[in-house]
Amino acid sequence: MNAPDSSTIAPDADTAQQRDAVMRALRATVTMMGNMVGHHTEVVLHDLSQPQHSIVELCNGHVSGRSVGNAILSGPGGDLGFDKIHSAIAAGNSHGHDVIGHYQTVTRDGRSLRAASVIYRDACGQPFAALCINADLSGLQAALSCLTQLITPPAASTPAPAPQPAVDILMADIIEDAVRRLGKPVNLMNKREKIQAVQTMQQRGLFTVKGGVETAAAALAVSRYTIYNYLDDIRSQAG
Repeated sequence: MNAPDSSTIAPDADTAQQRDAVMRALRATVTMMGNMVGHHTEVVLHDLSQPQHSIVELCNGHVSGRSVGNAILSGPGGDLGFDKIHSAIAAGNSHGHDVIGHYQTVTRDGRSLRAASVIYRDACGQPFAALCINADLSGLQAALSCLTQLITPPAASTPAPAPQPAVDILMADIIEDAVRRLGKPVNLMNKREKIQAVQTMQQRGLFTVKGGVETAAAALAVSRYTIYNYLDDIRSQAG
């Protein structure tokens, strides 16, 4: 994707003054938020009028590996906030600010971030600033997984299971791969992520095998009727 086009109409003197006032306020907001949210959360302010050096204020830049003066393209991959910024600039004038809440991005070294952004518009409706938050929850997820293992009673000793039929092994492999791609335990997945896992299972043919729906439902801790609903959602999106 190309960088957002900065060739918008230059603001008049009053609008430019208003933009400067908002940017000064947002700079202070970044500093305040950075002191509150903790070491694992990045807060970044973009000046959309200069996309080649858009980052004008930043706290906890180690989360994404960025610094003040970096381009807007330096952000995490698959950033929904960036896509929204691009669309907002392309659309031009609009009423109200744009809020993009609770979406996932991925750092360049593969860590998953939970993110939210606000795109600010001036009195003429032109987007000129974006305030973004990116939280790296990988440490918390690892700690939760460790604690879960510690408080879960050990399984009772049982005889070694009989060899599984080949089809059961294949089904288990498909489900494990679908879950592994999302990079988090099933108990931390939201509905959208479980639908993504079901879509991967469907693409690999799990539901063409007898018992595939029931096995997927057990693995994702949902009912088989929920799996059917997920499949209906996937088909409607494809249509």
